[in-house]
Amino acid sequence: MTFHDEPQSEPESRQIPLADITVRPIRPSDAGEVLTVQRAAFVSEALIYGDPDMAPLTQTLEEVSFELRDNLGCVAILTDSVGTLRLVGAVRAAADGELLLIGRIAIAPDQQGEGIGSRILEAVEARGIENGCRRAELFTGSLSTQNIELYERLGYRESERVPHGDGTAQVFLRKELARVS
Repeated sequence: MTFHDEPQSEPESRQIPLADITVRPIRPSDAGEVLTVQRAAFVSEALIYGDPDMAPLTQTLEEVSFELRDNLGCVAILTDSVGTLRLVGAVRAAADGELLLIGRIAIAPDQQGEGIGSRILEAVEARGIENGCRRAELFTGSLSTQNIELYERLGYRESERVPHGDGTAQVFLRKELARVS
């Protein structure tokens, strides 16, 4: 699946060359780049929660490589105007019966807000449908309001809230997946 970004006027400090974003299935060979994007993306979450030791920041390359085997996740690859390829987004997913479990959605900080998260979530949902999933579930922290807003815009609804005892909670969201006829 390939997407083309429309030219937009950007602030001077954020001049991004016209680019193509390609979304494709995640592969074990992506592990190094996935880990790099994951760590960069989750720094802001660590700051929100005051937790520099959260799992996405401490996970090892070996752990990521293992997770990417038999994974239904997707990555977003940016091709800039001079042909340089760069992984700028990743999401992992696994089927559990008819439930698609989605996790570790990570977008490179300089590409956040460009629609890449929506694109890779839609792509991973399509992969879930192809693998017999009827529902999708993901989670985020209660202080991650931008994440919750994105997921709700994409049709996810809160299904459970698990308090952590520190005033925060893990928020689970679910969505019915449309069947392609």
